[in-house]
Amino acid sequence: MTPIQSNGYPVFFDNELKELQNFLDNSNYSKVFFLTDMNTSEHCMPLIKQFLPLLDNYDIIEVDPGEENKNIDYCIGVWQMLLDFDADRNSLLINLGGGVITDMGGFAASTYKRGIDFVQVPTTLLSQVDASVGGKTGIDMGNIKNIIGTFTQPKAVFISAEFLNSLDERQIQSGFAEVVKHGLIADKAYFNQLKEINPKGITSAIVYHSVEIKNQVVLADPFEKGIRKTLNFGHTIGHAVETYSLKNDKKPLLHGQAIALGMICEAYLSNQHNGLSEEELTEVIQYISSIFSSYKIKSGSYPDILNFMKNDKKNDNGKIGFALLSGIGKCDYNIYLEEKQILDSLNFYAELNS
Repeated sequence: MTPIQSNGYPVFFDNELKELQNFLDNSNYSKVFFLTDMNTSEHCMPLIKQFLPLLDNYDIIEVDPGEENKNIDYCIGVWQMLLDFDADRNSLLINLGGGVITDMGGFAASTYKRGIDFVQVPTTLLSQVDASVGGKTGIDMGNIKNIIGTFTQPKAVFISAEFLNSLDERQIQSGFAEVVKHGLIADKAYFNQLKEINPKGITSAIVYHSVEIKNQVVLADPFEKGIRKTLNFGHTIGHAVETYSLKNDKKPLLHGQAIALGMICEAYLSNQHNGLSEEELTEVIQYISSIFSSYKIKSGSYPDILNFMKNDKKNDNGKIGFALLSGIGKCDYNIYLEEKQILDSLNFYAELNS
């Protein structure tokens, strides 16, 4: 597949990671580090060793997996390991993992000694179609997702479908939520195509097209001042519910599962406040509900969920901001709603799944 040119760097689609080997062969880094978690150390580093047999001079920095560990304490650990390994400003950090690793690794690299080079090797469907382009790095603080971070571009991104073979169905499903979102906000024909496939059978062509859609939006608005906000469809409510679940559930929702819930709620809000037709609302709800299991939202959780939304980065002057559909494949942004309207959408979802 032809590489996609993003904001100053290429995104390679290369199952055997030959382009990563070429990148390293043509570079002159003093040291190379891999940032992994325990899962990618076990399942993905063997592929790195298989595909890059000539790569023998590197160190591995391993962190615990999970969104709950994407915080400043773990970042301090990464910085300390870089110091302990004598990483200088001519070092390279290769972030091998899902969105937690690519977000946190990008942030750690962009701030260590005022910035060292990094590349992304996303290993989950979610990170391949979402975190692979855009230059967003970040960590969570308290109950607020991605509130600390930078816009810093990697030197390159290397996507291999081979890594997806190590994922369970729940992880594939989670990533598929972002694929569905791309169709809903930008490409109706793509959304209709997605309805004909099983998430477990996702192809490299689907991943490629999703990256294309996100890249087009990011290139038009690198710093999220305008149209890039459409990528947040489903995320205002979805992020808040994800945070609530992380704090309260023994088996928390994965990101994509929470975003699926958020897309149903925000499709309802789109119908009520932005012109999405009843027919298309039904179409969206039926499709998302056919893929993603429901989540029991209790009214007692509403105050916490609203409080999480009040800290969302998209808010303006205390108003909670949304990206809402006007039709399938069309999305508007900077739409601000009152708490009662948001609660109506949560009640709508709860009744839908009662």
